[in-house]
Amino acid sequence: MEIKIGVKQSPREIVLESHEDPKELAARIEESVKSESLLTFADTKGRTVFIPANALGYVEMGTESARRVGFGA
Repeated sequence: MEIKIGVKQSPREIVLESHEDPKELAARIEESVKSESLLTFADTKGRTVFIPANALGYVEMGTESARRVGFGA
């Protein structure tokens, strides 16, 4: 699933791919924003992104879909 993260005071967004369950991720984001704690995201390449919850502008989660390959895509 693709995750786009907008950070306050930054013109660029952070984009990463994750295998995390969307419902669990949404609950974790909500809890982190409420408690104003550090939020972590792990991507499919093994990288970890740390973002302070008070710096979040938005988080956009895409749907899980298999990439289509070929001329019929």
